[in-house]
Amino acid sequence: MKALIIEDDPNLIKAVCLALKARWPESKVVVMAEGNKGVEAVEGELPDVVLLDLGLPDTDGLDVLKEIRLFSNVPIIVITVRNREIDKLKGLELGADDYLTKPFSYLELVARVNAILRRVSVDNLGTSVGTTLTSGDLTINSDTQEVLLRGEPIRLTPIQYRLLHCLVNNAGRAIPHSTLMAKVWGAEEVDIGDESLKVHIHYLRKKLGDSSGNPSRIITVPGVGYKFNR
Repeated sequence: MKALIIEDDPNLIKAVCLALKARWPESKVVVMAEGNKGVEAVEGELPDVVLLDLGLPDTDGLDVLKEIRLFSNVPIIVITVRNREIDKLKGLELGADDYLTKPFSYLELVARVNAILRRVSVDNLGTSVGTTLTSGDLTINSDTQEVLLRGEPIRLTPIQYRLLHCLVNNAGRAIPHSTLMAKVWGAEEVDIGDESLKVHIHYLRKKLGDSSGNPSRIITVPGVGYKFNR
C-alpha cells in the first residue's frame, strides 16, 4: 500500500505515518508539504490513497483536489480543521471520497483508509467487467467506467460512478441507505453518514439533468433509501 500525504503540519504527519505503518508495516508513505508538489506526486508516485489537507502554504487544498480530479480517480480523504458544512459539501462535490475534521481519531482514519482500499480491491476483481448497463438514454460501460447520456460522455467522480452503477444495476428496486454506503464506500466498518450520501446523490442528479425537486431518474424512497427508475 502506498499513501500520499499532502500536509504541512510535521506533528500530524508523524502521527499519521505511525498509524499507517502500524496497520500496514510494508506500506510506503510519501509526504508533500505543498499542494503543487502534491499534484505532481499523484502523477509520479501513483499512490493507492491520498490524504489531503485544505490549509496548505502555497494553495487552497480544494484547488488541489480539483486539479487531481482532472486526471486521476485515486481515492482522496480530506483531513482538515475546516468544519463548516459548506467546506465539506464543496469537498465532496469536487470528488473527495471522504472528509475528516481535525482533530480526529487515528484509529478512525485507519479504518476509513482500510474501507477505501478494500472497496478498490473489490472493484479490481472485475466482477462486472465486460458488461454494459443501459437504461433509456443512459449507458454505463463497466470495462472503461465510461458513462454516456444521450450518447455524450459525462464526467463523474469515483463515488458518483459507483453510486450510479449500483442504482442502475438494481433499477426499479429500493436500495437502503446502509446498503448503498456499504457497497459504495465499504462502510460497514465506519460511519460515513446519511448526509454525505445525500450530497453525492444531489450532485449525481445534477449531472444526469435530474431535477432535485422532482427527480425522474433517482427517486428518494422515504424511510428506505433510493431507487433508479427503469
